[in-house]
Amino acid sequence: MFNNDRLLVQILLLGLLGASLWVLAPFWSALFWAAVLSFASWPLMRTLTRWLKGRQAAAAALLTAGWTVLVAVPLVMLGFNLADHVREATALIKNLQVAGLPPPPSWLEGVPFVGERLLGLWQTIDQQGAAFFDTVRPYLGQVGNWLLARSAQVGGGMLELALSLILVFFFYRDGPRLAAFVHSLLERLIGGRAEHYLELIAGTVQRVVNGVIGTAAAQALLAYIGFMIAGVPGALLLGLMTFACSLIMVPPLIWGPAVLWLFWQGEVGMAVFLAVWGFLVISGVDNILKPYLISRGGNLPLVVVLLGVFGGILAFGFMGLFLGPTVLAVAYSLLSDWVAGKAPPAEPASEEQVR
Repeated sequence: MFNNDRLLVQILLLGLLGASLWVLAPFWSALFWAAVLSFASWPLMRTLTRWLKGRQAAAAALLTAGWTVLVAVPLVMLGFNLADHVREATALIKNLQVAGLPPPPSWLEGVPFVGERLLGLWQTIDQQGAAFFDTVRPYLGQVGNWLLARSAQVGGGMLELALSLILVFFFYRDGPRLAAFVHSLLERLIGGRAEHYLELIAGTVQRVVNGVIGTAAAQALLAYIGFMIAGVPGALLLGLMTFACSLIMVPPLIWGPAVLWLFWQGEVGMAVFLAVWGFLVISGVDNILKPYLISRGGNLPLVVVLLGVFGGILAFGFMGLFLGPTVLAVAYSLLSDWVAGKAPPAEPASEEQVR
């Protein structure tokens, strides 16, 4: 006989689950990054807890402080640096409107093939500065609005990063209980294969994190070498900032302004070298090293990993870097299990076929 009380309880539970998801919706991104960061560094958390004689809360606080110094501080410095550059660019445009362009740099005429044209363009803009700025003023307004919108997004990202670093402490502290809860939930849903899929998800996320951090470290080292060769001041700090920008997949935010600075200083040869080094080496290593590190040690085909990485970024943004390979890995494993379980046994060949 149909149990109305049980149906009512199930409906209430579903409603409660939906309401809980609605409440947590504004924090999904922060929860996701906190979970990924704590999961990827859990071996370090275990080691630190053992060194502190089982004091898990102290180990969680110490490791969270370490992540704050390593990730948050360089990103905050980058944000202030960008804000300073925006203010300087705004002041420069206002000065150019009043006083016109300064004298052309001595190296401009010596640029191969196009030096004379660039010098003539410089003089034309200087002579017709008012008309030129009247022409570009509407576009400057659009650029200003775009920069304002991007600044708001950067500010929101900083708040999200701060919330992630707060949440990661609780993931560290309560990690074993959360892991046991997830394991029990999966066992209830899929039975004995829960352990297999937990290991699959864990391995995929771990390889992706290794690929992201390993690639960022390689790009930071290569950027430091390039800055040293080109003679850019503050090469070590710029290398650390390149590491932070590599985590969000925008290392040109660091080496690009360095190239422009070298051009402005008249170091044309070094500027060209750093531009080629940045484009082909610093940014180019991302397309080779990251897929290799992510696919290394797994039993997934490389094409599945590549599609998961790039397709995930296009579909979900930066979170897709982790979600894409994980979703495809689970789907590939599910399909493989289904095909293996449903495939009919091979029929033995008859005597006539053998003959």
